[in-house]
Amino acid sequence: MAQKPSIPKGTRDFSPAEVSKRNHIIQTIKKHFETYGFQPIETPSFENSETLLGKYGDEGDRLIFKILNSGDFISKVDDVTYSSKNSASLTPKISEKALRYDLTVPFARYVVMHQNEIDFPFKRYQIQPVWRADRPQKGRFREFYQCDADVVGADSLLQEVEFVQLYDAVFTDLGLKGTTIKINNRKILSGIAEVIGAKHLLVDFTVALDKLDKIGEEKVKAEMMEKGISEAAIAKAQPLFEMTGTASEQLEKLKSILADSEIGMLGVSELEEIIATADMIGLQSATLQLDVTLARGLNYYTGAIFEVAAPEGVQMGSIGGGGRYDDLTGIFGLKDVSGVGISFGLDRIYLVLEELNLFPESLDSSLDVLCLNFGKKEGRAALKLVSGLRKEGLRADLYPTDTKVQKQFKYADKRGVPYVILLGDQELTDGKFVVKNMKTGDQHDYQLDSLQAFAEKIKSDF
Repeated sequence: MAQKPSIPKGTRDFSPAEVSKRNHIIQTIKKHFETYGFQPIETPSFENSETLLGKYGDEGDRLIFKILNSGDFISKVDDVTYSSKNSASLTPKISEKALRYDLTVPFARYVVMHQNEIDFPFKRYQIQPVWRADRPQKGRFREFYQCDADVVGADSLLQEVEFVQLYDAVFTDLGLKGTTIKINNRKILSGIAEVIGAKHLLVDFTVALDKLDKIGEEKVKAEMMEKGISEAAIAKAQPLFEMTGTASEQLEKLKSILADSEIGMLGVSELEEIIATADMIGLQSATLQLDVTLARGLNYYTGAIFEVAAPEGVQMGSIGGGGRYDDLTGIFGLKDVSGVGISFGLDRIYLVLEELNLFPESLDSSLDVLCLNFGKKEGRAALKLVSGLRKEGLRADLYPTDTKVQKQFKYADKRGVPYVILLGDQELTDGKFVVKNMKTGDQHDYQLDSLQAFAEKIKSDF
């Protein structure tokens, strides 16, 4: 018996309707990327392992999919390493490449390799799949698309403000009103780690804090203690967990807490400028909110960090995120190139739009017109008609066989085709064709030599 086919956990097949909806999101995001002056690039699906490893922290490294070397890779491993069963020492000998974990590190590699061809500041966007060996759950997959926009070579905080506007513009265009753009600054977190005496444990502090919305305050504190952060230090950080009020009120409280931390006060100053400028310009439908517990666990962030939450009432993790990284290209030898970028979570945005029924109804139809097939002679004439309609910009098709008319109508109904054309022997004799509106049942005659007028009528109905 043939084995039943399956796909790996955390991956998905997509139906035509699902692809149409995903393309709707991608095209909307792409439109705004280009409106804001970003240029497209693409990078390979896999990179050299050394490019990716060590850039995302220990937890990120564990989620990177490694690719086995081609050929008899095991024969090249010495007996001592092989018998040790130590994955850390074995992996580099059998795997030299890995699937990309995100688009930011490959972008940094791209900038370094192409620095002599790039005009700085360089604004790029990239829409491609990434892979993570994560535990699959709602809104979290092992293969998914990221839609990134980054600017490198400019340290102005106006870039952060522009990204806030970009988030707002995209989500407003998608009809997803009521999103919350959360903002914080890694310098503030560095300052807090400094004043509580845990400066040397900054990475452990931020990685644990990043899990606050997932596991809660008590478990975050327990994880901090497991990482060596003392109970006294955690107690000093308690105001962080209890911060409330407007952005201005929270920033004033932070000034008091971080008075003795130069880097912490710099973070406060940067947030004040970003929030004030964004407030001056105004947003269409999103809300900019200061969240001092926002950490984003990736190691490369150094300044402002962002995360976007879906409208209230929708149970979904973040649908976007990003931040400032002042020296990401430095890991590849190009020092002092400041960068900032954001990402849209395509798959989660899809789920939110689906839950809120925000996809346009027109996406349900992949055809504007279907021409029925009444036989060999009529089929040839119908194909000529369909070809003419395609030249007029309509999505038109001919049912391929002259099967029962009822079956052809049923097919049109299942495809969500709004208009069906009937071109039988009598219509050919009269030099016309009949158009049936599948929604209302109304029928109208059109002359075969008036395809342009018919096409314009159909387009005006959409």
